[in-house]
Parts: sequence; structure tokens; C-alpha cells
Amino acid sequence: MKNAWIVLLMIVVTTSNLELLGQTNYQTDKFVPFYFDTYVPNKYVTENQFLNSSIDSITPPAFSIVKDKLPEPIWPNCPDGINLYWRTWEIAFANLRKASTEKGFITPYIDPAFNNNIFTEDCGFMVLFGRYGSRAFNFQQTLDNFYAKQHPDGFICREIRGVDGLDAFHRYDPASAGINIFPWAEWEYFNNIDDVERLEKVFPVLLANYHWYRNYRTWPDGSYFSSGWGCGMDNQPRLPKEYHEFFSHGHMSWVDATLQGIYSGKLLIEMAQVLNRNEDVADIKEDLAFLTTYVNTKMWDSNECFYFDRYKNGSISNVKTIGAFWALLADLVPPKDVKDFLTHLSDTTEFNRPHRIPTLSADNPVYDPKGGYWRGAVWAMTNYSVLRGLTTIGADSLAYEIASNHVKNVIEIFKTSGIVWENYAPEFQKGSGKENFVGEGGLTGTAILLEYIFGIRANVPHQTITWDIRLIDEFGVNKYPYGKLGIVNMHCQKRNQTTDVPIVTVNSNVPFKLKIMWNGGFKIIDIKPE
Repeated sequence: MKNAWIVLLMIVVTTSNLELLGQTNYQTDKFVPFYFDTYVPNKYVTENQFLNSSIDSITPPAFSIVKDKLPEPIWPNCPDGINLYWRTWEIAFANLRKASTEKGFITPYIDPAFNNNIFTEDCGFMVLFGRYGSRAFNFQQTLDNFYAKQHPDGFICREIRGVDGLDAFHRYDPASAGINIFPWAEWEYFNNIDDVERLEKVFPVLLANYHWYRNYRTWPDGSYFSSGWGCGMDNQPRLPKEYHEFFSHGHMSWVDATLQGIYSGKLLIEMAQVLNRNEDVADIKEDLAFLTTYVNTKMWDSNECFYFDRYKNGSISNVKTIGAFWALLADLVPPKDVKDFLTHLSDTTEFNRPHRIPTLSADNPVYDPKGGYWRGAVWAMTNYSVLRGLTTIGADSLAYEIASNHVKNVIEIFKTSGIVWENYAPEFQKGSGKENFVGEGGLTGTAILLEYIFGIRANVPHQTITWDIRLIDEFGVNKYPYGKLGIVNMHCQKRNQTTDVPIVTVNSNVPFKLKIMWNGGFKIIDIKPE
């Protein structure tokens, strides 16, 4: 009798319910009815305007057509760096894809250039440099394709199939959710473009997604977990031997996932202040207070002065992963520990290798001097995360030192190979992985160049640009995008030494305050539109 009722139920289920209760078996391409509907709806998903958006069917522009809309860097003493910059954009535009009903994507987007699927972490990092090209193409709308696929409980899959737009993982799979990078990607876009309308639109999506992570990616003690694939650092030796390094959570508290939970929560609080929605994030403030104490007491080793994963028995790991440096972006390192924590980035037996920064400390037994993917390789996205973290805590000198090393190595490799690589060997000037990976690999020649070699960082909502001048070469940038309409030209003359006061020329079509910094001083200039 029970089976008869099941058959009857299957007959009367509507097509829309099948879409909710069923799932495609990707090995057989057959639809398997059905799962029970176990969703616990999140109220903020009802505010998600992307769910019913129409398809934007425009054809993305060709690089040659819109090149003149991109910022134009000036660095006469380093033509190879300029070549890297333009080649990066050329590859990026070659990877633009149209939206399509068949693929299930609602807006044109930049493809991560990996396997034709889109990934949350790759796309999030790509729009972090794509914001500088927003006058030529709206790279930020790449993320709309994830938001349009948000589940009723707030879940957004970390990988979505390029052939049909379906999730690549079930939401309960430990590999289904990646770095919660969307709040960072949207906040940086807001700081450069000052698009309050977009911030209003994405805020409930991000808030519901934050709730999903908190509800389904935490242990009873509040710490977060992930997996090798989930955290994006596939083969790092972080799990006990009885667990699979790619797919298992290992019953561990993952240091990077927990720190990312804190950072994304802080950004949502910042967004709520801008949007006057503080009541929506009151519970997050409680989360952050608890988790900050948790990380600094249960994931911090006072002997090593480092943050580690925590095993299920309460002991902590001894694997020093670059993921621990999310503590800088989360800005939770106690002042008394900051100096000791930063020494790991300067220690030549750990993270200060010929090409900085390896993703696994060099004193680890499985560290691979050739990279070994995530067992020591240098990646643009992890370097960028550390650099932005150093900026957050005011360690700009160390940030410039690391950025200079990284960019110099990438330029030399590009000079000889003509390739932008997926990752790089920490001990040799050699690239590995996917070729012309733009991809998150595009960060080095664009965002890292502009923000750390040139030292230009804008905050449009606060009407400022900080120009941290450390190069003694002549350099600058024309057509720097400032907000929706601002265009700024900046030029610094060659100097004899870093302590010389920079002689700069700046013109703009919008007003802002320019803070110039150099070795030994700073000054603030009111820039008037011309």
C-alpha cells in the first residue's frame, strides 16, 4: 500500500515540483525522482531579484574594440610589465562568454578558463581585477549568474556546469561550498564604483548565503569546516591520513574557512551601515565576537605564533598553510601578536622563498619546490589576499616587498614564455598548470600592479585616493576609473631615492582628496575637476 501511494504521488507531481525535488544524475544524464524537500527557506532569498531576471543576450565586446576604455599604465623602465598588463586584458576579453538559456546563465560573464564551468572563488577573484575594466565590460555581472541560482535556503554552489547551468555538487556535499568571497568582491566593487543600487540588490543574496554557511558549514562549537576542493587548495596535506584530502571535511575546524566566515560577516555589517539595514546583521555581530575569541584561543599556537586547523580531539595541526593569513583581512590578530605572526612571511625557511608566497610553508615535509599545485605553488589569488590583508593592518612596506618580488618573477617568466600561468614554482622562475590562465591569474598583471607596485588605491564613497609611492622609476596611469564617471590621470616623476618627495601631476574630471605617501612623509591634496 505504501508503494502504491508513492506511485500515485509521482504521477501527480508537477514539472516545477520535479525540478525542486529531483536531481540530474551526471553520470547517466537521467533525471532521478526524487529527493524529499528538506529546504528550510531563508526569508532574505525572497528579496533576491536575480532569481527571475531576464536573459541579457548582448554579445561581449572584443578587446581590440574597447582597449581604449581600459586604464593605461605608464612604466618606461619596465616595458615587459606593461606588456604583461595588456596581454592579461587581451586574454580576459577572449574568455568572455554570452549568456544563454541553454547554459542557464542570465548575463555575459568571464569564464575561469579551467573546465568551462564557473567557480565562485575564481569568478570572485576575477571581478576583483575586472572592476578596473568596468568601462569596457561589466565584469561584475559575472557573479549575477551565481545569484540567479541561489537555493531557497541561501545555498549557492561553488561550481556550476557550463553546459547546462546545473549545480556540480549537492548542497550537503563537503565540496559544494567554496570560499565565501562574494561579500569581498562586491565590497571592493562598491569602493571603486560607488554603486549603491547594486549594493542594495546583492545585500539580501549575500546575507542569505552567509546564513547558509553558518547553518550548514559549522560545528556545534561554531567553527567552520570545508574540504580540499571546498577551500580551493585541493591537495594541501591538512587532513589526518584516514580522510581523503580532496573530498573530506576530516571533522576538523578549518582555519581559512573560519576566518573567511568572520571576514564576510564584517563586510556584511559594513554594507548594512551603508544601506541602513543594521537590524538585519545584529546576529552577525554576536557571531563575530564569539568566533574572534575562538580563533585567538583555540586555533592560535602561542609557541609557533601561527593559526592552525583544529582536529576533532581538540588538538591543533602543525601544517602552516597560507590560508591562515586570512586573519589579516579579518583583522583579528591581537596587537601583541602581530609582529610575531608577520615574521612567518619574512622567514626564508617558511614563506619567504625565491618567489613569494608559497601556499605551503617550505619547512613542511611534503613542500614541493616546483610547486606541486597547492603544496608550495605561488598563486595570484592567495598572494592578493595576503597583500590586501597587510594593507588592512597597515603593513604596507611588507606588502610592497612581497608584491615586488611576485610581480618581478611573473614578468620574467612572461618575458621568456609569453604565458600567464595558473601558478608558479616557489624556488624557480617557472610557471605551471593551465597556460594563459585569466582566470584569477589575471590579478598579478592588473590589480597587484596598480594597487601595490604603483600603490594606487581608491575609496570612492569616501572621495579619496591613496597613492603609496615606493617606486623611484617614472610611472603612472592614465584613464584610471574613479566611480561611475570619474577619469583620473596620474604621473610621478623619476626620483633618486625613496625618501625624495614625489613630484606628481594629477588631473581629473571629478573632485577627490589625494593622499600621497612616501618613505618619510605624506601630504593631502584637494584635486579639483578640470
